[in-house]
Amino acid sequence: MRVREAIIVEGRCDKAKLSSLIEGTIVETGGFAIFKDREKMELIRQLAAKRGVIILTDSDGAGFLIRSRLSQCLPPEQVKHAYIPDIYGKERRKARPSKEGKLGVEGMTLTVLEDCLRRAGADIDDVPGNEGKNGITKADLFELGLCGGEGSAERRKALQRRLGLPERLSANGLLQALNSLYSKEELIRLLSPEGEDTL
Repeated sequence: MRVREAIIVEGRCDKAKLSSLIEGTIVETGGFAIFKDREKMELIRQLAAKRGVIILTDSDGAGFLIRSRLSQCLPPEQVKHAYIPDIYGKERRKARPSKEGKLGVEGMTLTVLEDCLRRAGADIDDVPGNEGKNGITKADLFELGLCGGEGSAERRKALQRRLGLPERLSANGLLQALNSLYSKEELIRLLSPEGEDTL
């Protein structure tokens, strides 16, 4: 299913689990690292302003602390909250249960996660065949000199700085961020000499 809002999760494994359910933008906070990562927080602010965000953290104390901090940094009208149920157990990859003994996002079934997102009011497009229409592609980045060519890494980094995006984004990460924030036409305008003056 395709979700319009960007979904904010705590870690890599949460993102991997959710990626098998949805097509859309998923941003991991890196746990408490989000408290000090100004670039990632700025990206989340941009995503919230452009398309809204859904916060989907674990149901333990750490998850609620991260949720609370994100909520304080974003306008309430740009945020939706998805809550996973308290289910006790242990994720397969872990040697023992978490401190509170609850499963996190990665331990939930896809059915439970879908239900959580729907109950949160996610803007979902279930229509098959609508994926990727008019989006920015890797081929577009190549044509625009942002990947695969001489000097593309430098041009990509310069664009990321101008747009206030995290400098550590890979070409794939940049593609995801651009598709979340801009249309192909807006990107072309931003890369034109006139567009550079407006940033």
